[in-house]
Amino acid sequence: MKHNKHSKLEKPDTGLFGRNEISFTATNCTVIEEVMSKIALKLGPQTLMIDASHKELTEPINEQSITFLGDSHYKASLKKPSSVSQKINCSEAETILINGNHYAGLKQVVFLDSKKEESLKRRISQLTAVIAYIVIDLNEPYGWLEANKETPVLKLNEIDRLTEIIKNSRNKAPLNALILAGGKSLRMGVDKALMSYHKKTQIEHLTSIFKDLGISSFVSRNTNDIEGVEIIPDTFIDLGPYGGILSAFRKNPKAAWLVVACDLPLILKGEIEELISARNPLKVATACYNPETEFPDPLFTIWEPKAYTYLLNYLSQGYSCPRKVLINEDIELLKLKDPKILINANTPKEKEEILNLIDQSLSS
Repeated sequence: MKHNKHSKLEKPDTGLFGRNEISFTATNCTVIEEVMSKIALKLGPQTLMIDASHKELTEPINEQSITFLGDSHYKASLKKPSSVSQKINCSEAETILINGNHYAGLKQVVFLDSKKEESLKRRISQLTAVIAYIVIDLNEPYGWLEANKETPVLKLNEIDRLTEIIKNSRNKAPLNALILAGGKSLRMGVDKALMSYHKKTQIEHLTSIFKDLGISSFVSRNTNDIEGVEIIPDTFIDLGPYGGILSAFRKNPKAAWLVVACDLPLILKGEIEELISARNPLKVATACYNPETEFPDPLFTIWEPKAYTYLLNYLSQGYSCPRKVLINEDIELLKLKDPKILINANTPKEKEEILNLIDQSLSS
């Protein structure tokens, strides 16, 4: 039997640089840089341009250098980083525009420039998902390309239309649900996940909502004592909810995770739909403002795939508080119609208060 030295981990859904990367290829670099710059200005600050350095370097290197072009015109010519480092360097960007004459991208914009036809033929294997063609001196794609007739052919000055095509091509990560139910329930005295507020346990209550919404749900818990649910045990030990969220991303880094704690019994289907409707996949997370704490509430939040990098980076600096990530990073903050749904039930007294609130709601 073959011995495996390393754990087999699921990889994020990225290309060379990130999730949403588009390469521009098959014309001269000056035209490519000009078009990318115009699009970057329209897409805004979460856009990154990647190009090879065209300047002479002061010392010889074996690898091509990369120039990262951010929204504030900051340029950093570096020796080509490792494939892992360059993804980490680009993790904050929502859209990555690449000079395809130097680097491949998951999606492509192809210029129809007869002078570059032979060069494009050499890159045919890189044309995996062409989202647009741009006319230089040809009005239609080369016959040998077998182009999809639905793929738009644009003029060079149709920057607004091309920008919209790029926006619409951005991948929205599928949404999974993570029910946090791994606490020790010391103050309550009984397992909070198995308490009943809606004629069923909290686990049953939440999983049934997510089933109705067509969302796959998982339970963050270190024991397999609940039937009919898929458990994600902590693989980041002794970190509380932080470890639960990280463990979910370790299981599936390609998904966004809607996290909800089992001790929030006032959350119903409508509140979950409200959070999903407010979701902004361009942000690190979509969280709910809690007026009691005056901070985002990390335990009823949609964490986007890019949050995985942030959570790991905070952990490497000695922080294991998901609220700290939300406070300091770029998030969508939702003010709920009824913020009292964020009230926790951690003690028998709080349980009775919440049951009274539920009774009042049913009788009104």
